[in-house]
Amino acid sequence: MARAYAHRGLRLILTARRTDALQLAAEELAPTTEVVAMAGDVGDPAHAERLVRAGLDRFGRIDVLVNNASELGPSPMPELEKLNTQVFAEVLRVNVVGPLKLIQLVLPPMRARRDGLIINVTSDAGVQAYPTWGGYGASKAALEHLSRVLAAELEGSGVRVYVVDPGDMDTAMHRAAEPGIDLSYLPAPASVAPAFVRLLDTDAVAGRFEAQQLVAAAV
Repeated sequence: MARAYAHRGLRLILTARRTDALQLAAEELAPTTEVVAMAGDVGDPAHAERLVRAGLDRFGRIDVLVNNASELGPSPMPELEKLNTQVFAEVLRVNVVGPLKLIQLVLPPMRARRDGLIINVTSDAGVQAYPTWGGYGASKAALEHLSRVLAAELEGSGVRVYVVDPGDMDTAMHRAAEPGIDLSYLPAPASVAPAFVRLLDTDAVAGRFEAQQLVAAAV
């Protein structure tokens, strides 16, 4: 997504928990666009505030917020009967509370400009009942409903709210969710990145989108 947005001409504010991977991404993208990169946990309110402040200080505005970071929980994932509630609280902190905090930080200037885009990345586990995916799936279901309520509250404000399901992909998190399973046949994350670029120009003020369908429609 960062690469796709950079090639579209957007300036970027990036965060991740792994400093090394974040720095590599920032160095790769710097020749293409301006980048603010700050390592940290989006579930930490103090980090969220520092991140948004750094972006505003550098660029003066934030036009698009993409809440993509997610916490899976333990691997292999337990059934709900055995899910540690403290672990579940941590999943909710990163997957639901963190995105809401970032939304609250970027929303006032968006409202004032009557323009902005909020994209919350979800999963089919938020709408389908898969055994052992209960903790993660419940967090994504909560994020989706939060998005629906937010869209209703922002109706007529000029701020768009989208939920995007990227579909099954070959990612480190998916491999952790299903250890020992060969996922190499699944698409790579780069295959759905164009969907997030397409949403920049979508007229709908709110909605749930499947990334693969957006990509197919753009071809």
